[in-house]
Amino acid sequence: MLYAVVDIETTGSYAAANGITEIAIVIHDGKQVLNFYESLVNPQVSIPYFIERLTGITNSMVVNAPSFEEIAGQVHELLQDKVFVAHNVNFDYSFVKHHLDSAGYELNSKKLCTVRLARKVIPGLNGYSLGKLTHQLGITHTMRHRAGGDALATADLLAMIVEKDVNGDIPKMLKIKTGEQYLPPHLPVDDIAKLPSCPGVYYFYNAAGKVIYVGKAVNIRKRVKSHFSNNKINRQKQDFLKETQKISYKQCATELMAHILESSEIRRLWPIHNRSQRGYLPQFGLFVYEDRSGYKRFAIEKNRQAAKPVYTFNTITEGQNQLRELIREFGLCNRLCNISIDCNCESHDAVEVYNEKAENALQWMRGNLPTFALVDKGIEDNEHSCILVKEGNFFGMGYLTDRKEQLKTIDNLQKVLEPLQDNDFIRNLVLRHAASFPEKCVMF
Repeated sequence: MLYAVVDIETTGSYAAANGITEIAIVIHDGKQVLNFYESLVNPQVSIPYFIERLTGITNSMVVNAPSFEEIAGQVHELLQDKVFVAHNVNFDYSFVKHHLDSAGYELNSKKLCTVRLARKVIPGLNGYSLGKLTHQLGITHTMRHRAGGDALATADLLAMIVEKDVNGDIPKMLKIKTGEQYLPPHLPVDDIAKLPSCPGVYYFYNAAGKVIYVGKAVNIRKRVKSHFSNNKINRQKQDFLKETQKISYKQCATELMAHILESSEIRRLWPIHNRSQRGYLPQFGLFVYEDRSGYKRFAIEKNRQAAKPVYTFNTITEGQNQLRELIREFGLCNRLCNISIDCNCESHDAVEVYNEKAENALQWMRGNLPTFALVDKGIEDNEHSCILVKEGNFFGMGYLTDRKEQLKTIDNLQKVLEPLQDNDFIRNLVLRHAASFPEKCVMF
């Protein structure tokens, strides 16, 4: 078996928008170096200052170097019919494959990651970065952060791994069906093996233990594996591979509960790589307060943490239309509802009379907002899942072990459910599901 041990220097962290500044390829048979190739590359974009400082490769050094397209044929020939090896292989492979594709060459090599292999074959070391490994194992490592020096050090590390691989971890990892070669280099494969094939929410963590991504799935294991099952060149994929070091999960009884929990957790944790659903937070609410004269007043305003609205709306227009309906139905005052500065009343009612109108309007609005429990299968056979909507707002969800007793009253139900923050996204999910499956609804 022949290996092509590759190291590259680049202008950035993901292939879709960055170039290669240097490449080195060591052809290796598992015992010794058979061939060595190294070249600076003109990335045809400016090298950022901090990368110049890290690698020592400057714009002036690459201005007369060949472009990747000019050396693509030679690079492709060197990699053909060999196992592509690198320290954090998905990073190097994604760049090389992308730039070879752009030059008209196809690359579909088997891959080996020396980070993952070293963790398996030489466990218990104090860190598995290339610098830490070479220091601990006594491997010569000159010209760090340059392609040639790092590739030669990685080749020596590969030879040591091959020699120590008494359990056959290399051939196991080369079996494409395992998918292990696609996993982030610092993510234990056991984390994937422990994932269940059921609905739920999963969490990706970085080295500091911080949640960096939250996702939901009908099949947790299948969905998580799909994140790492290809060589996408976009920034999010490469950041996942670089940062993910741990995965955990929470099982849910249904896909709907997983969807709700994902939305709630995204808003609780605001993980750096979750970019969806940010526009679903309700922006406006109907607020009720008393003025100095004792009149109960209504206002549609932007939501704020200090006060809880009677109801929330995506737009101020939606809220004002609802308020105008209350004004028409109950004879409320435009000025006291903050719709206009002009009063639409011929003569103002006394405080007690007006406030009774306002309270009737609120009761009517609440009465027209549904209160129901959405009951479905549980995780265990002896329980039911339950999602509660109270006066049109999502309240929370949980599991019932005594359905008949716990569904007798709203108070009983609220005691066993976990309250979660309401938002329009979750509310619409539940209302749509209730409309599609009315047989699951218990009305109050």
